[in-house]
Amino acid sequence: METNPPQIVDVGSVVEAISADDFNAPLYEVESLCMRCRENILLSAFECPHCGERNNFVQFAGEIQPKGCHYVLDVPSGDKKMFNRQVVKSETATIKIPELEFEIPPEAQRGSLSTVEGILVRAIEGLETLQEERKRVDPVTAEAIDRFLVKLRACASGESHFTFTLDDPAGNSFIENPFAPSSDPYLTIKFYERTPEQQAALGYVADPSEREPGVENNLDGSSSVSVTQEEPHGSVGAIGGRRAIAQGNSAEIADALFRYSAPEEVMTFPTTCGACAASCECRMFMTNIPYFQEVIVMASTCDGCGYRNSEVKPGGAIPDKGKKIVVHVKNARDLSRDVIKSDTASVVIPELELELSSGTLGGLITTVEGLISKIGESLERVHGFTFGDSMDDDKRSKWKEFRAKIEQLKRLEEPWTLILDDALSNSFIAPATDEMKDDAQLSCEEYERSWEQNEELGLNDMDTSAADAAYDSANVEPNEKANDA
Repeated sequence: METNPPQIVDVGSVVEAISADDFNAPLYEVESLCMRCRENILLSAFECPHCGERNNFVQFAGEIQPKGCHYVLDVPSGDKKMFNRQVVKSETATIKIPELEFEIPPEAQRGSLSTVEGILVRAIEGLETLQEERKRVDPVTAEAIDRFLVKLRACASGESHFTFTLDDPAGNSFIENPFAPSSDPYLTIKFYERTPEQQAALGYVADPSEREPGVENNLDGSSSVSVTQEEPHGSVGAIGGRRAIAQGNSAEIADALFRYSAPEEVMTFPTTCGACAASCECRMFMTNIPYFQEVIVMASTCDGCGYRNSEVKPGGAIPDKGKKIVVHVKNARDLSRDVIKSDTASVVIPELELELSSGTLGGLITTVEGLISKIGESLERVHGFTFGDSMDDDKRSKWKEFRAKIEQLKRLEEPWTLILDDALSNSFIAPATDEMKDDAQLSCEEYERSWEQNEELGLNDMDTSAADAAYDSANVEPNEKANDA
């Protein structure tokens, strides 16, 4: 039987068919490019001319992102512009308003392209549905909903101050930053590693704790005993190393992984891909960087999807002070300086009026030129609405001007300044001279961390008394045995 080839139409034909009074017009699915992550999505919309019912949703057609995303938008009262921010909510995202103890779970609203106001109005309409019938059946609940709707309408109209949070384990949601490429004083963005529960909810691997050691479940429901393979060379102590990495214990990492091998040897241990959750290997080694400190370099590559990831983690104890590094870039040699940026460091370029908060870009090893290139790529990915057709010409020209300025910095058309501010002193810019004190264009300044910085890093509530006591007792016993001998 001969099949008809798929019909390919242009956008103009679609518009003409929809505009015409032709109720027999075909249904079109339009595949579009997401301007945030450069992946394909499916756009769908519905509107009834009789009753006014409208429905639009966004279905992500690409891959799940390596990390989840968490957006926090502070919405002050009386600011109408705040409600016009565009919001992409995927089918896995959760929206919360903590002040009202209100939550929109993923199943309550499908993935949609809307605004802050549109999300709230849609929630109000959903709560008002069947309210009249609810008053007859359960008047107490109906009255409570009416009281809550008064508060929610006050937020939607801008009368009340509230916080709008958007959390998506799949990493495919977005809140617009109208100040892009500059930082947004009202918007906070964080990316995080998914928990095993979130991985399972996204359809990834099952919980390994539910399996018996050495037993695998087959598709037909039967069980088979797997033969444990020997660890490859360089993987000695992998189990202890993974536990140490999860706990952030740098000393235990070194003891567990390097007990039977030289520190220069690259260690391997099993892990899962952050993009597709397939099994892969992570390679890791510790190295000592001159003028800096010991660092842990971790890299992994997935043979299944090709995803690659590399991270740099600090070694040793937490420093007592933070560090601010300033380098004045004047020539090509300055662009080639090695840079270690930890995930706790913020980046400031005064000439661009640009400030990236800690956590942006994660931890990486690069050069000065490579760092500003990654900044441009990251801003294009995170602030993708700037490139879409929904953005006005003024804001689009502002972004183009910013990209042109980045290229001017690379070409060294004029001197500029790069500032790394790291509350944990785990960042580094290499000197251009043999001695750091002889480099006139590079300066380092240590400072006392504020209470807010310690709170954000989790240091205020850190209690190491039990660990200190165990460490002291472990040191006392060998000394007593030596004295007895």
